[in-house]
Amino acid sequence: MSPITVMLADDQTLIRQAVADLVSQEDDIEVVAQAADGAEAIRTARELRPDVILMDIRMPGTDGIAATSAICGDPALAGTRVIVLTTFENDQNVLDALRAGASGFVGKGTDPEALVAAIRTVHDGDALLSPKATKALIDRWLVPAEPPVRPRPRELDDLTEREADVLERIARGRTNAEIAADLYLSPHTVKTHAHRIMAKIGAHDRAQIVVFAYENGLLVPGA
Repeated sequence: MSPITVMLADDQTLIRQAVADLVSQEDDIEVVAQAADGAEAIRTARELRPDVILMDIRMPGTDGIAATSAICGDPALAGTRVIVLTTFENDQNVLDALRAGASGFVGKGTDPEALVAAIRTVHDGDALLSPKATKALIDRWLVPAEPPVRPRPRELDDLTEREADVLERIARGRTNAEIAADLYLSPHTVKTHAHRIMAKIGAHDRAQIVVFAYENGLLVPGA
């Protein structure tokens, strides 16, 4: 089995090297590149297409949020996942990272085992923040308001009626088992629908489905 390829993006050389030394000790993880700012991270990601990028938020020039948005919005990098790795652990940073397309958020004070587990988790296609946690975060941070006035997202037209039902329930933070009970489906069928929904709306993981629902007015914060 090929190792998980990882790129590190941080403006502090010592931190990059320390993290590289740490994760490289794992047999299934290989650090293939390092970047000192967001612009370099974008260029290198497009060149090497790593599986996972550990991205600092505050960097000179192009910051980590902008770099994450560029990388996650590039169809050629659909297989690349971003974990935001930073000392600035607050709700706004988490929300901005999720909106930009990140699959997770890990503090620089995280213990080594948790960091390695985070890399493996997002590589397997899962989010570090569950849909329920993502919904709670958005409800807490955003002021309840009327749904934004904007055109119906064209991605919704590609969903079947059943997929639309599943999307709405994922966005509300319900688990596969709960959705299965709601819709009289098997958990496996719900999981299949979830993967098809993610492919159709361009979401990296289930947490991104929640963000999509809020940004397109399908859910209102606090509802």
